[in-house]
Amino acid sequence: MAYNSANLALISSVNGYGFYRYDTMDTHATLDSAGYFNNSDDDLKLNVGDFMYVVVWATAIRTGTISTYGTHIVNAVTAAGVVDTSDVTVNVVTDTD
Repeated sequence: MAYNSANLALISSVNGYGFYRYDTMDTHATLDSAGYFNNSDDDLKLNVGDFMYVVVWATAIRTGTISTYGTHIVNAVTAAGVVDTSDVTVNVVTDTD
């Protein structure tokens, strides 16, 4: 898959930093590659230091099964708009009921 703007939401913006949620079926390794997000091609305004909470879905987005979730931080944005995010800090999905 590729970046889908419909699955990215700005949760909050404080002191010039953004906190985003992104839902995808792509792996964390795919989306933390430089260029997955691109400010020029995707009409984004991601900045160095922005946080992105990512939910990876195993099946259908928002109606299927959650695979993993984690946090990425924007660590570089080139003059051409290419965004690079950090490797993921993975969290564990559990449900004990």
